[in-house]
Formats: sequence, C-alpha cells, structure tokens
Amino acid sequence: MAAAKKGVKRKVARGKKAATKKRVATRKKTVKKSNTATAAAKRKALTAKLRADLKATKETLRAARVAAKEEIKLARASATAEMAVLKDQLAAALKRERELMALGEKKAAAMLAAGARWEKAQMKKIQKIGATRKRRAKKA
Repeated sequence: MAAAKKGVKRKVARGKKAATKKRVATRKKTVKKSNTATAAAKRKALTAKLRADLKATKETLRAARVAAKEEIKLARASATAEMAVLKDQLAAALKRERELMALGEKKAAAMLAAGARWEKAQMKKIQKIGATRKRRAKKA
C-alpha cells in the first residue's frame, strides 16, 4: 500500500507573518427587565426581613437590659437589707459582750471584797488568839 499523504505546509516568506484573524469584541451580557424586577423584589423582601430581625433583636436586647437593671436593683436592695440586719446583730452582740464584761467585773469586785472581808476576819481571829496567849503568859 502506498504511504499516507502528508498535509502540505505553505511556506511563508521570511519577512512576512502569517495573517491573523481579527477578534470580534465580545458583547457584555445585559440583564433582562423581568430578572431585574424579580431581583429588586427579592432584595426588597430580604431588606425588610433583615430590618424586622434587627428591630426584634434591638427590642430583645432592650428588654434584657431593663431586666438586668431591675435585677441589679433588687440585688442591691437585698444586700442593703442584709447589711442592716448584720449591723443590728453586731450591735446586739457588742451590747451583750459589754454587759457580760460589766457583770464579770462586778463579780470580780464582789469576790475581791469578800476575800478582803475574810482576810480581815482571819486577822481578827489571829489577833484574838495572840492576845489571849499574851494574857495567859502574863498570868503565869
């Protein structure tokens, strides 16, 4: 069989370049009017939904802030009341302690006076015994 024919190449003269095809400028795609209206309607609906969500979020945050303020007020009032109760308890405890100290001092003074009386009585007894011995010694 005969060998397959090879394609013939055209020779280009040395100084010349092969002719190039001019590119046709591509047209920019334009959006149809119906798509524009649909997109605008969707955008408008999304904007309205986002605005409603934002408004609801703001209301929720406002309510939470008001509730937090109220809770802080209640906690502060509770703490103030508890401090007042503790101050009263402290004052009562200090008063009891002062009374107990006074009672203790009174008892100590009474015991000291009793000790002094007992000591005086003992000294009288000793002096009496001593005086009787002296008399006996003189008689004898």
